[in-house]
Amino acid sequence: MAANPKMVAGFQALSAGQNGNGVLDPKTKELIALAVAVTTRCDSCIAVHAEAARRAGVSEAELTDAMGTAVALNAGAAYSYAMRTLEAYQQFGEKAS
Repeated sequence: MAANPKMVAGFQALSAGQNGNGVLDPKTKELIALAVAVTTRCDSCIAVHAEAARRAGVSEAELTDAMGTAVALNAGAAYSYAMRTLEAYQQFGEKAS
């Protein structure tokens, strides 16, 4: 924080501003945050939001359901990017050796 206070203040403002319009309850927000943290592989996000999820009353069953969704999404993303890789490879066609 001391090294870059403006960036930290900006991040804190972004976090405070994301509270939306109040339609989602805190449990749902934390489950979404944890699923995103898993898909982005952010250890510090996982730690912060795991604690917040506990405080919001998220059960272990709810958490594992959300994590299952994150795992499925990651597998789906890997599959779709694998297809993109194949398409990119095919665009170059066979080149003479």
